[in-house]
Amino acid sequence: MNIHVSNLAYNVTEDDLRALFSQFGELSGVNIVKDRFSGQSRGFGFVEMPNNWEADKAMKALNGTKLKDQFIKLSQAKPPAKRSQRRPRY
Repeated sequence: MNIHVSNLAYNVTEDDLRALFSQFGELSGVNIVKDRFSGQSRGFGFVEMPNNWEADKAMKALNGTKLKDQFIKLSQAKPPAKRSQRRPRY
């Protein structure tokens, strides 16, 4: 399950998220989304856990908890929307 983690403090690292979620089970990926130009965190990220039961357990336990002075919000990530093909204008 892919978990969307929002309301992250700008100084939270992927290692911080890995340490927080790994106590609930195996992780297959951790990613904090960063601004393309400045490289600063955009305040949200994703944690992927292959076992849905462990992911549900982590979400219930961690949703609304404080991480580096911010209360994080967790939800199941939705798959990215497909982009429509742009047609050239003639």
